[in-house]
Amino acid sequence: MLNRRILRIKAFKVIYGYAVTGSKSLEDAYSELDASCESTRDLYLLMLSVAGPLTAEARSRIETASAKFHPTEEELHPNRTFADNALAKVLAEDPDFQKILSRKKLGWERYDIFIRNLYDSVRTKPYFQKYMAAGDASLAASCRLFKRIFEEEFTENDAIDPILEEQSLYWNDDLAYALTWCCHTLDDLAKGHAWQLPELYQSDVVRKRRPGVVMDSDRDFVRKLVRCALSGYERYFAKVTASVSDWDSDRLFSTDMAIIACAMAEIEHFPEIPQNVTLNEYIEISKFYCSPKSRSFINGLLDRFVKENNKTE
Repeated sequence: MLNRRILRIKAFKVIYGYAVTGSKSLEDAYSELDASCESTRDLYLLMLSVAGPLTAEARSRIETASAKFHPTEEELHPNRTFADNALAKVLAEDPDFQKILSRKKLGWERYDIFIRNLYDSVRTKPYFQKYMAAGDASLAASCRLFKRIFEEEFTENDAIDPILEEQSLYWNDDLAYALTWCCHTLDDLAKGHAWQLPELYQSDVVRKRRPGVVMDSDRDFVRKLVRCALSGYERYFAKVTASVSDWDSDRLFSTDMAIIACAMAEIEHFPEIPQNVTLNEYIEISKFYCSPKSRSFINGLLDRFVKENNKTE
């Protein structure tokens, strides 16, 4: 599930915590890293489970309308395509899916207002109206619909941010990645495959799907990255401050230093990874977490470090 880009981000966040506090044992770093990795899969589970309450909201409205004292013809004979969609039924009847939601206490019960507003938004969209007009509640059609919902209703939706922040400190920035995996799951379900909990690391996914393929463990990769960045942090910090003016060193942000430490650790301790790949990865990460001035600073510093490192080899 987790690829190396998101694992690098998680390693950076662990090292950022050290950069801010100046104190973090390796055991604590590993514990934080493991919790952060597992939380992304939890977020995937929560988002996939939204099919149930959203469908329940549609059914509730149909029942309320039909119970009116003088219901209209449309309210007496409503279009039940979405209310009867096969995806919600498949997930509701999957014992493994429901068991893990229950064990992890993941659900939308406390967020009924969000679900109502989400349904109000969805039902006005052309893609939903087209689905309803087609009258196809099959699993394949329902999966296609929910892919559109995941792609269009949760991006730039400010209402979901406080919900995610309330449930987990680790879910910040993970929503788009979790939704991508929800869409992968919907593709599999539409093909008739049973739901399975995704392997936590991408390397494990590849090994499972392609037996015999030799691939380095992503879990080992990210743990080694954190270990090396943590143990070498003070040395990297000294190297950075020696390369800049006193004014710049005083203004060196913890985010900048955490990214630089991770990049330097990867360049030093992962010779099998091409240096240009490492540089590009951390420059991309800096685009999301650093200012434009910081990005330029990080880019130039890492390029200089690579050249110096190559001369000493």
